[in-house]
Amino acid sequence: MTAATLRNPMRVVSVRNLAAHKVRLILTVVSVLLGTAFVAGSFVFTDTLNRSFTKIFNSADRGIDSRVEARKSYDPGVPLSLVDQVRALPGVRAVQPVATASIVLIGKDGKRVSTGGAPSEGKIWTSAVDSVTTPPTFVTGTAPVAAGQVVINNGAAKKARLATGDHAKVVLPNAGVVDVTISGVYRTETETGGYVGVLFSRPQALQLLTDGSHLSALDVAAGNGVSEQTLTARIAQILPADLKAQTGDQVRKDDQQGIQTALSFVNYILLAFGFIALVVGTFIIYNTFSMIVAQRLRELALLRAVGADRKQIRRSVVLEAGIIGAIGSVAGLAGGVGLAFGLHALLDALNLGLPSGGLVISPRTVLVALLAGTGVTLLSAYAPARRAAKIPPVAAMREEFASASAGSLRRRTLIGSVVGGLGVLATVAGAASNKGGTAAGLIGLGLLAVGAGAMLLSPLLAGWVITPLGKLLGRPFGAVGELARTNAVRNPRRTAATSFALTLGLLLVSGVAVIGASMKSSINSLFDNNVSASYSLSSQADLGVPIRAAAAAGRVAGVGSMTELHDLAVQLDGGGGQSGTAVDGPLAPVLKVDVKRGAAAPGPGTMIVSDSTAKKSGWGVGSTHMLSTHNGRTITETVSGVYKDNQLLGPWMVTGEVYRALVPTNQWSDIVALIKAAPGTDEAALRAGLERVTDPYYVINVQNRSEFKGQLASQVNGLLGLVYGMLGLAIVIAVLGIINTLALSVVERRREIGMLRAVGMQRKQVRRTIYVESLLIATFGALLGLVLGVTYGSLFAATLLRSQGLDRLSIPWTQAVAFLVAAAVVGVLAALWPGVRAARTRPLEAIATS
Repeated sequence: MTAATLRNPMRVVSVRNLAAHKVRLILTVVSVLLGTAFVAGSFVFTDTLNRSFTKIFNSADRGIDSRVEARKSYDPGVPLSLVDQVRALPGVRAVQPVATASIVLIGKDGKRVSTGGAPSEGKIWTSAVDSVTTPPTFVTGTAPVAAGQVVINNGAAKKARLATGDHAKVVLPNAGVVDVTISGVYRTETETGGYVGVLFSRPQALQLLTDGSHLSALDVAAGNGVSEQTLTARIAQILPADLKAQTGDQVRKDDQQGIQTALSFVNYILLAFGFIALVVGTFIIYNTFSMIVAQRLRELALLRAVGADRKQIRRSVVLEAGIIGAIGSVAGLAGGVGLAFGLHALLDALNLGLPSGGLVISPRTVLVALLAGTGVTLLSAYAPARRAAKIPPVAAMREEFASASAGSLRRRTLIGSVVGGLGVLATVAGAASNKGGTAAGLIGLGLLAVGAGAMLLSPLLAGWVITPLGKLLGRPFGAVGELARTNAVRNPRRTAATSFALTLGLLLVSGVAVIGASMKSSINSLFDNNVSASYSLSSQADLGVPIRAAAAAGRVAGVGSMTELHDLAVQLDGGGGQSGTAVDGPLAPVLKVDVKRGAAAPGPGTMIVSDSTAKKSGWGVGSTHMLSTHNGRTITETVSGVYKDNQLLGPWMVTGEVYRALVPTNQWSDIVALIKAAPGTDEAALRAGLERVTDPYYVINVQNRSEFKGQLASQVNGLLGLVYGMLGLAIVIAVLGIINTLALSVVERRREIGMLRAVGMQRKQVRRTIYVESLLIATFGALLGLVLGVTYGSLFAATLLRSQGLDRLSIPWTQAVAFLVAAAVVGVLAALWPGVRAARTRPLEAIATS
C-alpha cells in the first residue's frame, strides 16, 4: 500500500478517532475555549468601548476648528481677556468660552446623583448662535437666563427625578451648596451612562466654575474658506508662552489617544489572564496527546506496518490537534463575545457609567482568537506527534513496549537544574538591588526561569514529594492508599504535566494574596503609627471636601484642632510639574512627622521636604526654591526641615497660604480634613456634631481612624477580588486537566483495573483508588505552587512596597492553608467522574478486550 493511498484514509482515521472519544474531545476543546475566550473577549470589550467613546468625543468636538488651552494642567487656564482678541482675528466665525468643573447634583430625594465613574460636571450654557460645537436639543423648558437657573441632561434628570421647574442643589468645591432651579432638560449625543451635565448661565458659570479671570479653554470656528491650520497659526501668534493652540483634527486625535491609553490598561489585564489560561491549557493539551499516543501505540504501529511513513503518522496526530484547536478557537471566539457582553452588562448593572452601543467584532479579533487557540493546540501536540512518528512498527506491538515509560529524565532534569539555578541567581540579584525597577525586573526574570525549571524538574519532584505524602495521606485507606500512591508516581511525566497546571494557578493566586496582605498590613501600620486624629472628613465625590464644609466642622464644640490637607501641583525651580501637600492647621496633633533635620512643620515662607526628595534633588535645610505656575505666579520657599519618607505626607509640604496663592479660587478643596478631639470630649457627641454640620454638603464622610483605614483596605480587597476571580479561570482549567488525565488513565489501565476487580477489589475501592490518586496529584501541584507563590509574592511585595514607602511584609498563612485544602478538595471532586467510570469496569470484558 502506497503513501498516496494512505493519505486520505489517515485523515479519516484522525477524524474517527476524535469522534470515538467525544468526552476527551470536549474536555480538551474546553481548555482551548477558555483561554481563547479571554483573548477574544478582551479585544471585543475594549474595541466596543473605544468605538463608543470615540463616537462621543467626535460628536462633542464636531465644529471645532481650533482650541486654545493651557499647556500644563497646573496652569490656571485661558485669560478671559483673550476671548475678544481671538474673536477679532481675521477668519474667525465664532468663539465659544469653555469652563468646566466637577460638581455633584442632588436629586429630588435629597441624595447625590451617582454617576458610576462617568463625568459629573458644570459648564457654561452657550446659545446656538454663539456655539461652535453642536448645541444640545431641548426635551423640555428653555435656556438659563438668570443666576440660579440651570439646564440638566435628560439622563441626569431621570436619575435625579427632576423636571423643568423643580428646585435642586449643586455642590461645588469652593462655593459649597448652590440652590438652583431647573429651567430646562436637554438631550445631547455626548450623553452616556451615568453622565451628569449641569449648564449654568454665563455670568453664574464664570462665578462658580472659574477664578473670575480664566477659562478652561476657548473653542474657535473658522469662517468660510479658512482652513484649520491657517486659523490655528493666526491664533498661536497672539498667545503667551503658557497657552497652546491646536487644530480641531489634533483635538480629536488627542481625545481618541486618551481613550486608547485609558482602555489599554483594561486590555492588558484581560489579555494577561487569557495568556495565563492558554499557558495552563497548554499543559493539558500536551498531556492529553501524550496519553493518546501512548494508548494508540499498537494502532499507530499497525499503520506503520501497512505502509504509513513517519510523516503521515505525525500529520495524523497534528491533524487531530488542528481540529481540536479550530473547534476550541471558534467556540472561544463566541465565548469571548459572550464574555464581553456579560462584562458590559455587569458594569452597567454596577452603574459604572459606560456608554451604550453594539459590540464590535473586528477582523483582527477573529484572526487573533483563531491563531491563538489553534496555534497553542498545535504547538502543544507537536512533541507527542513527533514521538508517535518514531514508533517502531514491530516493537510497538509487544506488550512490554506498550506499557513502557517515556524514557529517562536525566536530560530534562539537567536542563531544569541549570534553568532553575539561573533563575535563583537572578532572584538573589533582584532582592539585593536597591533600585525598585531593576529589582522587580530581575525578580520577575527569576520567577520565569525558576518556574520553567520547576516545570522541567517536576517529574523528579513528584517522586520525592508524592512518595512520603502518599504514605501520610494514604495510610487511612490501607492497601487502596498504597496502590493510589504507586499509580501517582508510576508515570512521573504525566503526573507532573497534570499537576503543573494547578501549580501555575496556585502560584499566581498565592503570590497575589501575599502582595495584597502586605499592602493592607502596610496601610494599617502606616495609620496606626502615624495618624492620631480622632476623626477624618473625606469626600464621596471627585471634587474633594468643600472648604466651607471643613470650616463648619472646625467650629463644632469639642474640636481641639482641625488640619486640612490640600493637593498642590506646581512647577518647581522652573523644571517639570510636581505634586506636594499644602497644610492648614497644626500637624503634630493628628500626624506624626519623623524629623531628621530642622523643623517639623512648614511655616510662613518655609517648606519641609522628605528625605528621599532632599537627596534626589540635592536640597537641604536653608536652600530656597521657586514654586510657580506659567501665568507668572511665583512663590519662593526656604527648606526649614527634612522628614523621614511618609506616604501620608508626600514629597514636600507647604502652608495653606501658598496653596491659595497658586491655585484658582474655584478649585480650592481639601483632600482630607483631620480632626483631633479636645481633652475630655465625648467622641460620640463630637461625631454627631460633625455629621450634623456636614450632612448639608451631601458628599462628606465622617469616619474614625479605623473606618478611614478600613475604607482604604476595602479598595485593596476589591482589587484582590477581581484578580482572584480572573485567576480562578486557571484553576478551572487545571481541574479540567485532572479530569481529562484521570479519565484517560482509566482507559489506559483498563486491563489492570479488570484484573483487580477479578481478584476481589470492590467498586468502592476502585473509586477510592482514583480519588486518592487525584488527591495526591492535586496536593503536590498545590504545594509546589504555594511554595513558589509565597516566595515570589514576598519578594515582589517587599520590592514594590519598599519603593512606595511601605515596609510591612505579611504572609497570609491561614489563606495559604485554605488554598491547599481547597486544592485537595478540588482534586477529589475532579476524580468523581473518572472514579465512577473506573468502578463500572467489568472484569472479564476488560481482561478480554485490552
